[in-house]
Amino acid sequence: MLVSVIIPCYNSEKTIGEVVRLVREEFSRMDGYGCEFVLVNDCSADGTYDKIRELAAEYPEVKGISLMRNFGQHNALMCGLNYAEGDFCIGMDDDMQTHPSQLRKIIGRMEDGFDVVYGVYRKSTNRFGKRVTSWLNKVSSSMLLGRPKDIESSNFWMITKNVRDQVIQYKNYNPYVDGIFFRCTHNIGNVEIEHHKREYGESGYTLRKLLKLWMAYWNFSVLPLRIASVVGGVTSVVGFIAAVVTVIHKILHPGMTMGWSSLVCILLIFFGLILLVLGIIGEYIGEIVLSVYSTPQYIVRDKVNL
Repeated sequence: MLVSVIIPCYNSEKTIGEVVRLVREEFSRMDGYGCEFVLVNDCSADGTYDKIRELAAEYPEVKGISLMRNFGQHNALMCGLNYAEGDFCIGMDDDMQTHPSQLRKIIGRMEDGFDVVYGVYRKSTNRFGKRVTSWLNKVSSSMLLGRPKDIESSNFWMITKNVRDQVIQYKNYNPYVDGIFFRCTHNIGNVEIEHHKREYGESGYTLRKLLKLWMAYWNFSVLPLRIASVVGGVTSVVGFIAAVVTVIHKILHPGMTMGWSSLVCILLIFFGLILLVLGIIGEYIGEIVLSVYSTPQYIVRDKVNL
């Protein structure tokens, strides 16, 4: 069985060679499995692609792809999936946090008949801020993406060829691979693995990039629009009741002073809600416009061994 190991690479000149070496060692100890590598350079600022070219020259099973600009991790994964030829596909990071030593556990769990298997960390080595955003990601993905409640997701996953064939049909410019997985199947498993520390550098995910990734969830759900509709309906009912109460109070107490400050507060609340709803609608319209104009999911500059 051929397993395609897909690794988005960003400023990983110092680590990608070690990742490839360790993965090859792991597969050499597994009967019945072989591997190929699809290394996608996401417009790194260092010599990552030169290193990928060296690896491709040394190992024929290494395929290298270089993108024309920085498209993001999930776009790079989609690129790699389009070039993968294995019976299974594995997604992992380039920084040794998703460590090759844990591959056997994920493959063993996959043999139980799942379509998708996620490696979940026994104990995360991430900082407190990253753990908080991971928790928020877990909650929102369950609500917006339809992730099964008993399943955790991570950057270390394995899928079947059937799932891969369905995933690459998705052409939107702003993909989120986990959301596509959950649309394809709910036959998903977890296996506990160890989370290793990053060997070099720091995470490339800034707050802006994390927010953009979270906004990609909206491509897979109309829940925000429904929430906006509910909030609008509730506030309208509350406003109507408040108006009736005010009129009755004025009739019973003609000398009651009508306050401008309370009126301004109410206007601010309602106009704020209106702008919130319009912003949500605008996000959806923006996604539609960018899709209609065929904004590219990724653009390949160069390929090696392909």
